[in-house]
Amino acid sequence: MSQNILYPNASVLAAATVVGAKEHAGPLGQHFDYFNDNDRFGQDTWEKAESEMQRMALASALDKAEIKQDQVDMLFAGDLLNQCVGSSYGLLSYDIPYLGLYGACSTSVEGLILAAAMVGGGFAEVAAAVTSSHNAAAERQFRTPLEYGGQRPPTGQWTVTGAGAFIMTAPEKAVGHELARVTHALPGIVVDMGITDANNMGAAMAPAAVSTLMRYFDISGTFPPDYDLIVTGDLGWEGSRILCDLMMAEGRDIASRHNDCGKMIFSRNTQDTHSGGSGCGCAAVVLGSYLLPKLQKGELNRILFMATGAMMSPDSVKQGQSIPGVAHLICLESPRRS
Repeated sequence: MSQNILYPNASVLAAATVVGAKEHAGPLGQHFDYFNDNDRFGQDTWEKAESEMQRMALASALDKAEIKQDQVDMLFAGDLLNQCVGSSYGLLSYDIPYLGLYGACSTSVEGLILAAAMVGGGFAEVAAAVTSSHNAAAERQFRTPLEYGGQRPPTGQWTVTGAGAFIMTAPEKAVGHELARVTHALPGIVVDMGITDANNMGAAMAPAAVSTLMRYFDISGTFPPDYDLIVTGDLGWEGSRILCDLMMAEGRDIASRHNDCGKMIFSRNTQDTHSGGSGCGCAAVVLGSYLLPKLQKGELNRILFMATGAMMSPDSVKQGQSIPGVAHLICLESPRRS
């Protein structure tokens, strides 16, 4: 077993979120910083719209943190598009050292782990993490363009149109402005259980979530009741059910404390998203808009936040390969606990 829990002791200084119309119409709509009613954000392609979301999110996070871009030592960013062009084009106007990431839908926590580790290890005074997804851009790349009108099965999820940006620094530099503290982090191990259905991402990613959670509980010596919430990134309704069932089989009942960003961001009764939300932006915008403010206010004291990713490509699916999953985890604590 890999004994590789990290103890970065870094603070989230600011966060900002940008979403599309469907996300704004959902249960968390009032919490997002910006939204656009046609999902184009003034651009002429969906891909450019996603880049603009990233630019807007980082600009807003910097404003909230009251820091200038030349004070940011490094920027971690990624998205779902080929070669992460959403990030590279979207953040082109920022004169900040850029490290591109691809963790599929786990990218938000991958970026947060790396930013926190750099800050906690003294390699950076300020680091940023940004990620995004766009429903129309993702459909065009991974499935079929929206104009095709393809039908999704009940296990299919709706890629969130959204971007989240986070500014990290050392706790002593965030006194009075700290949203939450990253106290523990555990990178995930890639798990492949042979799932080949590209329309059931929840089933593909749930075993990776089990792997990371079990490793974390075993290494840390903690149990589900030690946390106010255990939040996964975007397993949706189907994957969440599988996760809770598999954790119960392992002797860890998380059902009463578990929630999933893919379930939280859309209304199951009034918005037709089938199994819920997905995409890099899903976990990022729920964390940045809803969970971090609750931690800052002390309404939540300690949570486990884990983003899951399906590490596939359009070609790997066409070639009949199974879909590996990965899940990265951070422990976030309220600044009121310190």
